[in-house]
Amino acid sequence: MEYFPLLELPEEIQALVVERVARNSFQDLYVLKASSKSMKVLAERRGVYYFYDVLSVPWGLNMPSQLLKSCYAEGNPSTLYIKGVQFYFTFGLHDEGLSLMKRASDAGYERAVYTHAIT
Repeated sequence: MEYFPLLELPEEIQALVVERVARNSFQDLYVLKASSKSMKVLAERRGVYYFYDVLSVPWGLNMPSQLLKSCYAEGNPSTLYIKGVQFYFTFGLHDEGLSLMKRASDAGYERAVYTHAIT
């Protein structure tokens, strides 16, 4: 099987590949990061945090709090959803929780669309 020379593509295209991989799978993203130094640099750019789906991480893994903070700072829909649900149902902060769930819903995050609609 012949391999595609990803590193020969322009950096903008490489960045798009990293974003799509981040959207699909944490495991694939870490494999991609391990493949080369340039992929690692692209995968650790701030904009990539927007594309993570933190709810797709296997529950056995402890997610570093800094990663969650970075995702939240980027406006990552899955972290907005998690915070919204936490604020609404755990802390009783209904306005803040609904606001966060609405932001995640507006970004197209399916779980947030459903949860926001029923609350």
